[in-house]
Amino acid sequence: METLGQCRRILCAMSMFLCVCPFLVASNPVTVLSDYAHRAWPLREISLKTNVATITQTADGYLWFGTSFGMVRFDGVQMVSWSPPAGQQLPNPAAWAVLAARDGSLWIGTAGGLANWKNGRLTEYPALSGQRVVALLEDQEGTVWAGTIGSHTGRLCAIRGAIATCYGDDGSLGDWVISLYEDKGGRLWVGTTSGVWRWKPGPPVRYLREPITAPHVFAEAESGDGVTLAAGKLCQISGEHVTDYPLPGVSSPMSSSRLLRDRKGALWIGTQGHGIVHVFRDKVSLFTHSDGLSGDTVSTLFEDREGNIWVATTDGIDRFRESPVGSVSVKDGLSSATATSVLAGRDGSLWIGTVDGLNRWRDGHMTVYRNPADSQVGSIFEDKSGLVWVSGARSLSVLEDGRLKSAPFSLQGRASAIAGDAQGGLWLTSPDYGLVHVAGGKVIERMSFPQPGEAASGLIPEPDGGVWVGLFNGGVIHFRNGQIRRKFSTNDGLGSGKVANIYRGRDGAIWASTENGLSRIADGRVVTMSTKNGLPCNTVHWVIEDDLSSYWLYTQCGLVGITRREMDAWAADNARKIQTLIFDNSDGVRLLAMTRPERPHVTKSSDGKIWFAHWGTGTVNTFDPARVNRNAIPPPVHIEQIVADDKIYFAKRGVHVHPLVRNLTIDYTALSFVEPGKVHFRYKLEGQDPDWREVINDREVQYSNLAPANYRFRVIASNNDGVWNQEGDALDFTIDPAPYQTAWFRALAVGAVVGILVVMYRYRLYQLDREYNVRVEERTRIARDLHDTLLQTFQGLMLRFQVVDDLLPPGKAKEELEATLECGDQAVTEARDAVRDLRSYAAIGNDLSQALREAANELTRETTARFRLLVEGEARDLEPMVRDEIYRIAREALRNAAAHSGANLIEVEIIYKERLLLRIRDHGIGISPEFLKDGRGGHYGLAGMRERAEAIGAELLIRGGKGVGTEIELSVPAHVAYARQQRRPGWWPVLGTRG
Repeated sequence: METLGQCRRILCAMSMFLCVCPFLVASNPVTVLSDYAHRAWPLREISLKTNVATITQTADGYLWFGTSFGMVRFDGVQMVSWSPPAGQQLPNPAAWAVLAARDGSLWIGTAGGLANWKNGRLTEYPALSGQRVVALLEDQEGTVWAGTIGSHTGRLCAIRGAIATCYGDDGSLGDWVISLYEDKGGRLWVGTTSGVWRWKPGPPVRYLREPITAPHVFAEAESGDGVTLAAGKLCQISGEHVTDYPLPGVSSPMSSSRLLRDRKGALWIGTQGHGIVHVFRDKVSLFTHSDGLSGDTVSTLFEDREGNIWVATTDGIDRFRESPVGSVSVKDGLSSATATSVLAGRDGSLWIGTVDGLNRWRDGHMTVYRNPADSQVGSIFEDKSGLVWVSGARSLSVLEDGRLKSAPFSLQGRASAIAGDAQGGLWLTSPDYGLVHVAGGKVIERMSFPQPGEAASGLIPEPDGGVWVGLFNGGVIHFRNGQIRRKFSTNDGLGSGKVANIYRGRDGAIWASTENGLSRIADGRVVTMSTKNGLPCNTVHWVIEDDLSSYWLYTQCGLVGITRREMDAWAADNARKIQTLIFDNSDGVRLLAMTRPERPHVTKSSDGKIWFAHWGTGTVNTFDPARVNRNAIPPPVHIEQIVADDKIYFAKRGVHVHPLVRNLTIDYTALSFVEPGKVHFRYKLEGQDPDWREVINDREVQYSNLAPANYRFRVIASNNDGVWNQEGDALDFTIDPAPYQTAWFRALAVGAVVGILVVMYRYRLYQLDREYNVRVEERTRIARDLHDTLLQTFQGLMLRFQVVDDLLPPGKAKEELEATLECGDQAVTEARDAVRDLRSYAAIGNDLSQALREAANELTRETTARFRLLVEGEARDLEPMVRDEIYRIAREALRNAAAHSGANLIEVEIIYKERLLLRIRDHGIGISPEFLKDGRGGHYGLAGMRERAEAIGAELLIRGGKGVGTEIELSVPAHVAYARQQRRPGWWPVLGTRG
């Protein structure tokens, strides 16, 4: 039942994957090497000091290269020399054999012994110390086998746990045990200088006595029973028999020294000096340095878990991977490196137009036809009768009886497009003669293009005799019965710029490929698909449907696939985002602009393949939609290191980064080798990045001036086909604080600042008290001096004037003197009031309301005015100096109201809130507007009130007018008015006030 449940889960996952990946179809393996996507890394362009001797891939996804200068780790983008941590070292730097075991460990065979790298620890095996380990294998039972080269004898050692059991000390294996292989049947094959041995099961049996001097000479037999062997020549060992393995079409002698049978069953043969030989289904193909291989002598072969084939040569490293894109080129017999057009014939032939003749490709053979008078071929068309029409440089030709002949009608000029009507006639276009309809060898219709010299980018005949015409300079025309029935342009929604091609879909819609999107014309309506809908780029050169219900677009950025389901959904909702699949340069698709007028550029053959021509590339690409396979393996993701101000921290749990880091770089990678340049990453530094950031093949991120804290960096990635590893990798690290960034230091600093503020505050209070006492003493002294000197002297003068008045007889002089005495009495009274004001600080105490009540009672004693005092809020102590100034302003206002207003009621309102508000108002005769600002001439009461208010930082407003009374409002900020010890919590002490 458990097995059944597992099967159900697997089937469910497969069905989900098929739904998500509409382009995934049954595998159709590549049969020739020219149809593989290939990339080479020459030694001169990479960081390898010498050629690679051996390759493996560990469970974490990294590729490991063994060289005579040490180990190199590769993530598809960067090659990094590897060495063990400090305190550990390999027996010898030269790594001649590497093995990735199933437990995740890495076995390294060196020129001085064997080591195992696991969980950051390197373990050596004394039984192989000092020996050159050149072959490694893990069998189905988990035993690791090692082959060595000795000074006298080679040894074969079986390692189980920490115990190594070795064979061959008797010399039976010769000097070298250099090649190991286990076939599907569990048979262990050993290649030595004494011959080829089947070591197990059963007692060892020698099959060949020819010496084996190269590693990796075994591969699985095609039948699955036995092995294929490269021992100078190819052999097949099946059962007890050894037979030759023929390679038809490969010249002899060819030294075969490396073998690999890939998962699809193809045999890869590495040679000494002749490159790579590929054998699959009786098709043999070669790939050498002249084809782009890094070198012609192969040192090792390896297949990674994604199906990429790695070839190490003496001059570099090469990668081959299956691609649905193939090619036909001059190497295949094409008459010219400049292909102009391509057309699939009804008989299975492929017609290719070039600047040097018409080429017919069929069953792997090329035939070339030339018109002696005009060998250049432009557009091609095959009519219903099977005749092939060819546009030359100056005229039209037809292929009959294996010869190109001039057309039976004369049209001077090169046809840019040719199509047939329903009755067997032809439609032709040319910048020279416009659009013409030919039937029975005669021109029956003609139309000039809207612009002189206009070229057509395609023709689509209608069953009713009309034709659709695409125009290079923009627009699509529907022509019928000698008239333009309809013209579509950008004003109708057509993509702007040139129209590179037009195409009729199976549903009858007309598709126009433009510089700014793919336009669909159906039922008189035009809609255009662009990058806003998910196209990778806007410029579209052509579109075609395959036999699997998908559309393929050749665009500026590659060959783009869209399923019919996606296309129909977009046609119903033009704002919809579509899903696409893209092939570009890395897949063998040339990215070139299709600006030539020759047609067709693309065609579909009877086997479902799509063929398209590239002007000037020397190739015609073939694309097989049936061979589109998505890479379903999510890439392993690794965070490799942190670089903080040039100091490297390897990624491990709980990394602590030094304090005061200015620039921090995190290096990460994803291990997908199919097309590393298309790997997408999403990363996030928790606590710093508000959301995920997405980049393409950018494998590091930089941060600046990060604060001391604990951080977690997360990264996920997708492969070239958008399959995401959602788990990804994460790294927790800490940026340590500097001493002054720690909590205890901050607490100490805060305490010190608070202490300083307290000291400054108390010192300021001391200054204010001292200043206040000085001012009080000064005012007391002035009052005393005025009273004891000026006021006493003036009083004495008044007494003497009174004596004189008593002596004068009645008359005018006596009247004037008595008037003068009255003025003097008033002056003495005012002087006494001034002296009293100077001494009033002692009288008012700290209760402002009581002080103002007493002042009002005194000032209104001799008037009929009533006094009313209103207090709002809780009374608070005031700063002494500020209180003194407020009292003087209020007393002056009360004096003015009592003396001049004639009011029946004088009100005083005190409000204790965020500000201290003091309002004094009467309902008397008021103040004339001209006196509100500067006061009455010779009187300084109002001016003095304003000066006092300004001195303490308060606002003084005086309102009123004749007949409406007067209101005086004084507004004092809380931090100025209220005593320090009574301010509300949270207020910072003010260290100074004005005045």
